[in-house]
Amino acid sequence: MSWDSLPILLILVLAVLGNNQSVSVAAAVLVAVKLLGLDSWFPVLESKGMNIGLIILTIAILAPVASGRITLQHMADAFRNPVGLLAIAAGIFAAYAAGRGLFFIKETPEMVSSLVVGTVIGVSFLQGVAIGPLIAGGLVSLAVALYTALR
Repeated sequence: MSWDSLPILLILVLAVLGNNQSVSVAAAVLVAVKLLGLDSWFPVLESKGMNIGLIILTIAILAPVASGRITLQHMADAFRNPVGLLAIAAGIFAAYAAGRGLFFIKETPEMVSSLVVGTVIGVSFLQGVAIGPLIAGGLVSLAVALYTALR
């Protein structure tokens, strides 16, 4: 293994020390891909991995609707109370931020390590969830746009 594997190994160590299972597994899989000489998989993982992961995440989120545990009545009730309306607004903002984050990550891949380290810290010490890099990237993108506009 070469020195270019050091960043992913460092992320793996931080994730294990921080008890971040999702980042640990992801980093371990990528280290295994590297060790097995399957480097030709990296472009596919880069180009399709995010979409596949988002599809799996969306399936998990929609499963209670499909199973009938969340009914049309539950959904309608969300539009009739302040917390439900706030949740809708938060969902809209989070989706927007994540969309900007996806673009930000694609345009500035050198920032991924900073976003991942921040996410590992957030998961390890603040009981966060590892989806953080997308939303964090979106927030960075919004902050940069605001800074640029105010300059």
